[in-house]
Amino acid sequence: MCRLSVGIFLMSPIKRTAVRLGVMPGCGHIKVLMVMMGVSLLSTNAMAREYFNANALEINTDDQALVNLDVFSSSGGQLPGRYTVDIYLNDSLFSRRDIDFVRVDSQLQPELDLPLLEEMGVRLEAFPALQQLPQPAAITDLQTYITDAASRFHFHRRRLDISIPQAALTQEARGNIDPGLWDQGLPAALLDYSFSGANTARDDRSGSADNYYLNLRSGLNLGAWRLRNYSTYTQGDGDPKWASINTYLQRDVQALKSQLVVGDSFTPSDVFASVPFKGVQLASDDAMYPDSLRGFAPVVRGIARSSAQVTVRQNGYIIYQTYVPAGAFEITDLYPTSSSGDMDVTITEADGSERRFIQPFSAVPVMVREGRVKYALVAGQYRSTASHSNTPAFTQGTLIYGLPRDTTLYGGVLASADYSAASLGLGHGFGEWGSLSMDVSQARTELRDGARYSGQSVRIQYAKDIAATQTTFTLAGYRYSTQGYYDFQEANEIAPGNFNDWRRLYNRRSRAQLNINQALGGYGNFYINGYQQDYWQQAGYERSLATGYNLSQNGVTYGLSYVYTQTPADNARHRTDQQLAVTVQIALGGSMRNSWAHYNVTADAQGKASQDVGFSGTALADDNLVYSVSQGYANHGRGHSGSAQATYKGTYGETSLGYNYGENSRQLNYGAQGGIVAHPFGVTFSQTQGETMALVRAPGAEGVKVRNHSGVNTDWRGYAVVPFISTYRRNSVALESETLADDIDIETNTKTVIPTRGALVLADFQTRFGSRVLMTLEYQGRPVAFGATATLMQDASTFTSSGLVGLEGEVYLSGMPEQGDVKVQWGQRADQQCMARFIVPAAIEATDAFSTIRTLSATCR
Repeated sequence: MCRLSVGIFLMSPIKRTAVRLGVMPGCGHIKVLMVMMGVSLLSTNAMAREYFNANALEINTDDQALVNLDVFSSSGGQLPGRYTVDIYLNDSLFSRRDIDFVRVDSQLQPELDLPLLEEMGVRLEAFPALQQLPQPAAITDLQTYITDAASRFHFHRRRLDISIPQAALTQEARGNIDPGLWDQGLPAALLDYSFSGANTARDDRSGSADNYYLNLRSGLNLGAWRLRNYSTYTQGDGDPKWASINTYLQRDVQALKSQLVVGDSFTPSDVFASVPFKGVQLASDDAMYPDSLRGFAPVVRGIARSSAQVTVRQNGYIIYQTYVPAGAFEITDLYPTSSSGDMDVTITEADGSERRFIQPFSAVPVMVREGRVKYALVAGQYRSTASHSNTPAFTQGTLIYGLPRDTTLYGGVLASADYSAASLGLGHGFGEWGSLSMDVSQARTELRDGARYSGQSVRIQYAKDIAATQTTFTLAGYRYSTQGYYDFQEANEIAPGNFNDWRRLYNRRSRAQLNINQALGGYGNFYINGYQQDYWQQAGYERSLATGYNLSQNGVTYGLSYVYTQTPADNARHRTDQQLAVTVQIALGGSMRNSWAHYNVTADAQGKASQDVGFSGTALADDNLVYSVSQGYANHGRGHSGSAQATYKGTYGETSLGYNYGENSRQLNYGAQGGIVAHPFGVTFSQTQGETMALVRAPGAEGVKVRNHSGVNTDWRGYAVVPFISTYRRNSVALESETLADDIDIETNTKTVIPTRGALVLADFQTRFGSRVLMTLEYQGRPVAFGATATLMQDASTFTSSGLVGLEGEVYLSGMPEQGDVKVQWGQRADQQCMARFIVPAAIEATDAFSTIRTLSATCR
């Protein structure tokens, strides 16, 4: 029979209690729990100043000196030593490091050094006492050298907070990372793919039609160099078509905080409109600067009347294709080919009808910090998808400079044989009123028919994030051009008889756009995306408007969406299209807690309406599976419809399968996307990679989950690719320890990586194989002293296991080999340490988590 007696000693001014703590042999998992909880019990909280009285423990110390437990006698007390901690500088994560801690005034204090302080951005030259310290010197009292500085160690969270006054830090300290820490990554061969296809059968046609789309982004990494190719393949109603969107060689130039690109690329869009070219470009990279504005991709919103195919084109290339159910949709995972350039969105309904609209895409106002210089130099040849386009050689240079008082001056020149342009602009920050930039461009153009033109263009851009009103993003822009103004793309692509795209027949006159996303607290949120453009020698306007309102209350989400599109009146494809959608979604509970029921209604201005009802949700442990099923009905003879869709996101990629039918059509669509990475340690399959990745290396640790990445687990060799990590920033790559096998341990479950653009950086985890063991240690016929340290003896390069000995000589150790030696130490003298030889018994069949722990006894000599 198992007998358990618990003793916890608490002391306060009003109460004193002493109870014996012990566990009888044969208590199995209770003993394990008690040993693992030992240290926590020793630091139990009480009122006022609490301490632990070691004399309350019934330990016979005739032949052994009691271990000094004073370290545990006050709240927060822990053993000194080296700990892996997250370092926070002024509440911002700085790094994860191994830091030595010593005991100062009953608390653990970190041993800092000058290189670490310099890396944090401390202005060492302002503190002569710091500079005069002998090297290497351990600093445990930072406040002695820097007034108002402080450090605090949160032991149970493994977090070290360091507070340093801003005046003691360099101007770029917050968020700044020493370029010497940037990691160029491993040599690697990369392939990222996205495939979608559909088989569609319609009753008004004979047979069926197939449609395929393949997107490939491949490359090679060697040192700082990145070789990339972006290609697509399409097959549908016409002939199969391969298109190489770009091929280029790129590397960062850290001394200039710039990117060098050789090959096919796109010019920056800060000053002039972005255009595709083949040549050489050297341009500033905002990501290398701390606290800089980062680029963004637009959110494409629309409404589908039925299960539809959505195709997104930019600069004439198809860059995205997917299948969506009936109702309002959002596309948020675009991979733009350039930093600006309108996106042409085509919605192909189940009955074959098409609707098109423009999604504007341009940058925010041109603003940089005071003293910052941002530039771009380009020399190359214009390239285009238009069959009648000119392809002249050209050069372009732009410069942006930050002036005092939140003001930015910028300009640029562009020149080719038949075209020249110059631009000059000014940006200013108005504090709470947002930021605004305005520029004027002058261009001279000679078209291919010999006609010469000269004109001006004025552009105004405004942006503001209003925290007080929870307006999360606002961008407004307007441009007006005189009749004689042509931008570089228009000058090369406008030609008589070029009817491939009516937009290439006329030069633009004016353009306006507005994007707002407004949160309303408990009353939901709404958005507006508006765009209008007109052309010289063309009547009417090209317009698009998408607006919507969403509200969630008590597990029910209500949505209202409206989309309006219009093209100029004398265009052969002239049409005005209006779509309205209403959605109600209800969260389900119980066993279907990750599922939702929905009801959608869509209607257009011609009176065509459809409605559908269904449910959707996620399944599996990591929400890897996303599914939806719906049934609908439409008027005007379109009858019944239905759809079913499922997407699975796993370690080796993502797959999708769907089926939908209408009154006169049936469609099966399918897709797969993912990546393949060849690296020095082998080949690893992955999910969609993104631009920059981390390679998890935990040899032998199969099926371990990577935290915060759905479906990303280590493969059968212990490798995994973590996609979409931030460039020139600290990224924490963490493994879920509870998903480790019983016979595997890792030294630390988190690694910090700082990749350069396009790198494959290594997150190397040390794995250790062995058993989990509860060992009872004896010395001179009695249990080893309570509080002694037991350490597995291995070579210095190997991660070793250690633990504190319990009341009856028990110690819990993991990753233990079949046999070996454990060193036990309860003092510094030779007679206060011993060695124990052990042999781990054979495993028994596991019935619960605790039965995987093996128990044994060993004698210490």
